[in-house]
Amino acid sequence: MTKRAKRKYNAASRRLQADQTRDRILDAARRVISHKGFADATFEAIAAEAGVAAPTVYAAFGSKSGILRALMGRATFSSNYDNVVREALKSDDPVTRLRFAARIARGIFDSLRSEAEVLRGATAIAPDFIRERERIRYERQEGVVQVLDRKGALRTGLSVPMARDILWTLTSYDIYRRVVVERKWTADQYETWLGDTLIATLIAPDKK
Repeated sequence: MTKRAKRKYNAASRRLQADQTRDRILDAARRVISHKGFADATFEAIAAEAGVAAPTVYAAFGSKSGILRALMGRATFSSNYDNVVREALKSDDPVTRLRFAARIARGIFDSLRSEAEVLRGATAIAPDFIRERERIRYERQEGVVQVLDRKGALRTGLSVPMARDILWTLTSYDIYRRVVVERKWTADQYETWLGDTLIATLIAPDKK
């Protein structure tokens, strides 16, 4: 029994150590890319900044694109994202859930925009990353539409698939980019407008 417990402890300790090393490498990569640019951020430079061997960086991420995906993924789906999602799931009120959908979209895209500005010169990976994030976001939004449908709150004529497509479209990065980045709205203005628009578009008037 003692040996079995020890093995479990060692395995957990190794996982924690690996996670800490991975985070240290990502922090180092962010600093190196921010300072030198993507093209000049070599594995060797990142490894030296992180205090590890270059093969360790390669083993953890496989490529510079892998490092960038990990950096952007860490920024967009952070612990703050998880906290907001948990808070949203506590409510089954349709209006409240759509307000949370707007807050979650704003949080994801604020983080993505901030990281993209730091990782200048690495824009080639951004379209693929955003497409993957959009696919994940579409899947995760299913629960919101289910709440609206279960509560009988959907506008007349809206099917569940249509409502889901509308929610996904209105909370897309493209709209955020157009109004916040190009038209210079504040993030607060975007979140308020998005919440108002989702409610007006998806919820029946007598359910608001």
